[in-house]
Amino acid sequence: MGQGEEVKTRNESNVEIVERGEIFFFYRPKVNREEAHSPEDVQRLYVVLRPESGEKTIEEKQDSDSGKEGAKLYEHGDDEKPTRPREKDHVDEGGHGAEKVDIEKQPLLRFIVMGKKSLPDPSKERGRPYWGFVELVTTRIEDVKTALKGEEYDTKTRGHRHTEPARALAEGVYRILRHNPGKRMHTHLVYRLEFPPEDEKNEAQESLNIQREGSFLIQIKNPDQQGTTRFAGLQSKRKATFPAHLEGQFGHRRYNPADPPDFLNYEGCEFLLIAASDDIEEELGLELRTEVENSHDPSCSDLISTFGETASTKALLGGTWI
Repeated sequence: MGQGEEVKTRNESNVEIVERGEIFFFYRPKVNREEAHSPEDVQRLYVVLRPESGEKTIEEKQDSDSGKEGAKLYEHGDDEKPTRPREKDHVDEGGHGAEKVDIEKQPLLRFIVMGKKSLPDPSKERGRPYWGFVELVTTRIEDVKTALKGEEYDTKTRGHRHTEPARALAEGVYRILRHNPGKRMHTHLVYRLEFPPEDEKNEAQESLNIQREGSFLIQIKNPDQQGTTRFAGLQSKRKATFPAHLEGQFGHRRYNPADPPDFLNYEGCEFLLIAASDDIEEELGLELRTEVENSHDPSCSDLISTFGETASTKALLGGTWI
């Protein structure tokens, strides 16, 4: 599928492309449920962003020793780093440090958890913020596959429990945009779907507000500011520790635009998505195009070629719950 292309349909200079890439959506049924048939049966909605180009070909991300990425690296071993145990207290820490990634040559994957089990609906909830956070940042596709798998575990109070593998829900292309409408600059996350095909039911997608296309203001939360009653946020040790040049952009503000998008390359990065529009062209004068239109061929799916059969694809290809 690739990152698609964008075409400006109005001669306006107030919209700039900061980052291009692929977007994948997954959901996981609730604990001890084998299937989901409605949003009430869903435990988590996941979003995976894979940047592929942008203003910068080199992006800065957390040190691969930090956060869950570091825990997975040391758990499985790595040819370039010695395998050694990590201290328990640091396994669930947020991302920190810095290293460079050429996003045109190396995969960079952001595994995101939405606080609600849906995206905000631009037709009904315009202006209403939804909270989310970056759970995992990695250059290893296997790490995301592991995060999508099911799990068996025992608890003292409820006995044996299991979580089902995540289900592939949708895929498409996205852009992070810098928008200067004459007021204060802000950033948008916009996307357009390719799968499931437009002529399918799309029942699961519509139930979770994954429309064919959407535009959302995206704001990065200052980790040094306390959460509010509405968005309490992550525990302190799980919050991202941004490098000084990113941290300095907040000043005393609670939120900052996602510019640069390197903010999202740190586990524990918290953000707000605010529904703006379900018509990107009308809102921003930008037509977002995918490389394959309305295909029913699974071989055209980058989600399937990247993550294989880790996640069931019934919802992705047919738009139906499973």
